[in-house]
Amino acid sequence: MEELDLKEIFLIFWEKRKQILFIVLMFIAIGIGYSYFFLKPIYKSSTTLILTQTSGVDSDGITQADVTLNSKLVSTYEEIIKRKNILIEVVNNINNPEITIGTIKNNVTVQSVKSTELIEITVKNDNPNYAATIANEIAKVFCERVVEIYNISNTYILDRAEPETQPCNINHKKDIIIFAFIGLVVAAIYALILNMLDNTIKTEEDVEKVSGLIVLTTIPDYTLEKGGKRK
Repeated sequence: MEELDLKEIFLIFWEKRKQILFIVLMFIAIGIGYSYFFLKPIYKSSTTLILTQTSGVDSDGITQADVTLNSKLVSTYEEIIKRKNILIEVVNNINNPEITIGTIKNNVTVQSVKSTELIEITVKNDNPNYAATIANEIAKVFCERVVEIYNISNTYILDRAEPETQPCNINHKKDIIIFAFIGLVVAAIYALILNMLDNTIKTEEDVEKVSGLIVLTTIPDYTLEKGGKRK
């Protein structure tokens, strides 16, 4: 395929504008169907823990040693929260046949807020109430288990999870724009491939390229319209 300048590319797209528009609209329709009818809504809820006193269950006040120890414990706590024995207790406490370890384990995210002693527990579920219930129960069980393991009470539930009304995985406007862009790219490739495969002669320049001869003159094509008028 010979190099095309911007004018030639524009003319190619202009000639195929109807096909391009059809392809883009087709992808937009697919995007609407995918976003509104195919995607299953997923909801997420988050609860936040804060690490506080670490001197002992019955002690008062927070020391610098407490702050230092808490900073070191954050990453350890992140791993403990996701452990199987914690999740088993959560499932048993909730006692709902629809909530199993399998539905929890792969949908729990635990992360610390950068440069703080905050730990955020996020749960995803197709039921917003289940997501909030699971997140809150994980936080509760974990706080209890910390006292048993370390004999310290340094975790406090700062924010309880609440059911969300908007799914976290669906953004209709964004989905449609993405599909429209994909359609535009596909349409552009389609137009360029058609042009590359088209070896018919359309202009005098094409004749010169194929034959190597110079076109001296051309004959206009007059087509008669109804009533004997020429166009």
